[in-house]
Amino acid sequence: MFRKFAVTGEGRAVVLIRILVGWVFVAEGIQKFLFPDALGAGRFAKIGIPSPEVLGPFVGGVEVLFGLLILIGLLTRLAAIPLLVDIAVAIVSTKIPILLGAGFAGFAAPSGPAHGLWPMLHEARTDFSMFLGLVFLLVVGGGSWSLDALLIRRYPPPHED
Repeated sequence: MFRKFAVTGEGRAVVLIRILVGWVFVAEGIQKFLFPDALGAGRFAKIGIPSPEVLGPFVGGVEVLFGLLILIGLLTRLAAIPLLVDIAVAIVSTKIPILLGAGFAGFAAPSGPAHGLWPMLHEARTDFSMFLGLVFLLVVGGGSWSLDALLIRRYPPPHED
């Protein structure tokens, strides 16, 4: 089963996307612990995320753990899935309200005065980039410079006679 998720393309340049995506998630996850009022539970409470004191640290942990897996290229495809959910929730809970200028699906209205398409696109640039980077990694895997590729090379499939 590991082999099914670990098989990856041969592209070495995939490591650049892994570093980009993994680093952003690891850094954001750590900051949820370092600055909980501004970026963790406090921020979650302001935007209407339920149980922010639980979900703030939980999301921070998810971002650190799966961001690290992306960085080292271990179970890259599987690690992309929870991070796709994470970034989709970020877009729905923070960027859609900016676009609409009002609360959306139980999430609070934006706190700043700017709303509409252009303010939302400005605020969402990293979120959209991370989303597309994760989709890319889900499709191609960790690349030839990943632990996934190393393990596949080291443990070839058993030969069937």
